[in-house]
Amino acid sequence: MRLGYLLNTYPMTSTTFIRREIRALERRGLSVVRLAVRPDRQGLVDAEDAAERARTEFVLGGSRARLVLSALARLARRPRRAVEALRLALACARRSEAGALLHLVYLIEAAHVARRAQALGLTHLHAHFGTNAATVAMLARVLGGPPYSVTVHGPEEFDRPVALALREKIARAAFVAAVSSFGRAQLWRWAAPGDWGKVQIVPCGIEPSAFATPAPPPPGPVRLLCIGRLAEQKGQLVLIEALARARAARPELTLTLAGDGPMRGALEAAIAARGLGAAVAITGWVDEARVRAELAAHHALVLPSFAEGLPVVLMEAMAAARPVIATWVAGIPELVRPGSDGWLVPAGDAAALAAAMLELAAAPPARLAAMGAAARARALARHDIDAAAERLAALFAGAVSPGG
Repeated sequence: MRLGYLLNTYPMTSTTFIRREIRALERRGLSVVRLAVRPDRQGLVDAEDAAERARTEFVLGGSRARLVLSALARLARRPRRAVEALRLALACARRSEAGALLHLVYLIEAAHVARRAQALGLTHLHAHFGTNAATVAMLARVLGGPPYSVTVHGPEEFDRPVALALREKIARAAFVAAVSSFGRAQLWRWAAPGDWGKVQIVPCGIEPSAFATPAPPPPGPVRLLCIGRLAEQKGQLVLIEALARARAARPELTLTLAGDGPMRGALEAAIAARGLGAAVAITGWVDEARVRAELAAHHALVLPSFAEGLPVVLMEAMAAARPVIATWVAGIPELVRPGSDGWLVPAGDAAALAAAMLELAAAPPARLAAMGAAARARALARHDIDAAAERLAALFAGAVSPGG
């Protein structure tokens, strides 16, 4: 089997879990070709991601004119398939805010991907996220490309299921992977009941060897860590408010925000307005080694998200034997057990978040250590990347078999 992984932008600092998945599949003997529409324009901070970029073929990596001419030539050679794909692209465009022009671009990209899949001998395409790349994979299939599948993470796909033509993508896919039971249920809402069996749970994973010897919690006052893109849905503005409340009772509490994004300016303003400049640090994007170092240097992870899929960083923190404070959204309650390995609070509730932070700060070290150990055992049991790759490999094999 020769597999093509099709992404919109890859590699990216926020998608290292895809790199881990690909490499786990390769350890199982699968040949994986990386195809991406475009590279990350923001630059990469991790040397492993830089190496991955060198392994990736980009649809928009060469002359745009040559791409268009090549795609038009393929469309002309298969006029009946071209007409069917055009109709599908325009049907998707009518439901989407992206419009017809962008869907015609997807059609050109799909013709290129179908041609490259044939040249590379790909037997299956797999897209991550049910957005642009999944549209290209679906159109490439209509144009004679290989069968395709999609991993849907959320929350974006669940926010715009009609605009993203999720029902159509599921119907035409060999299978769809959801990263949690919650995600599968959301996909069932939009799939035809006859297609429910196509939706399989395949969780994202972590490398257990990267967390083989978790560091003990650091000495001193409680230090909290939040890792992720600085964006509205991640809820960091509520976290700043909660920290200000909690520090009224525990002024020694500190917070590190590891990440970057469009909300950085607003967060810096909120930190300054609340006089938290000495208590909150923003690191910018960090690589995988720095993520592990930050987890070792802090007592717990806090994720105040309004919407999620099932965050990989949550798995990483738990594997590092750190208890977590997270919100009761999406797939998070499937992993975090309140009272055992962390706290769950309502999304957007700064008072509840502050109360959880104070409870963590007041907990005896022995309790935090026990919660960290429970968190580690649960993350390793549920999210080993090699187990996830084994599940995916079986689904790929079924998709390309005669009866698949």
